[in-house]
Amino acid sequence: MAYQIVDMKCPNCGAQVDTGQNICTYCKNPVVISTFNSVYAMPLPMVSKYASVYRNELASNPDNSELGYSVAFCYLKLKLYDKANEAFKKALEENFDNSEAFFYAAVSLLGGKKPFLMLRPVIDEIESYLNAANMIEPKGIYWYLLAYIKQDYFARKKFNTSPTYEEALSQAQALGLSDFDVNQLWEILSVPRPSEL
Repeated sequence: MAYQIVDMKCPNCGAQVDTGQNICTYCKNPVVISTFNSVYAMPLPMVSKYASVYRNELASNPDNSELGYSVAFCYLKLKLYDKANEAFKKALEENFDNSEAFFYAAVSLLGGKKPFLMLRPVIDEIESYLNAANMIEPKGIYWYLLAYIKQDYFARKKFNTSPTYEEALSQAQALGLSDFDVNQLWEILSVPRPSEL
């Protein structure tokens, strides 16, 4: 990733900060967003404010991957899935060994819809993102999302697939799937959780 330090105003309080700071000295809020957990509890107006600051900074610093990754998480929280997907794809161009970027690119590709309603090429792309994320750093939540894709798209349409959703779910549990991660994922997906999962 291109990690050049950018002087900017704090997205929350407007104080002078730079992207080398994790937390604003004045308001104690994040300067850049590096995980979804950073925006998860933020109220939507605050997330919109952050997204606006990042967009403005990206106009002057279009190759700054930290700002691009930060705005991607804001878009995802705001359920602007198409914009989030574009931003995550750009982040992947800069840093193709970031498992979370692959995971959240897969989440954003679903666009708030059930996999059953998606076209097969989109499902294939989601699967490839999840497979890449699991190759870089296997995590329970990555396998869990794959289990959801396998259950809602492949099993419901009676397509053969490997692994099956049961196998993917078993792998997710073996890797230490947390209730917090599962609940957070369903909130981002904005669809009802199937009884099988």
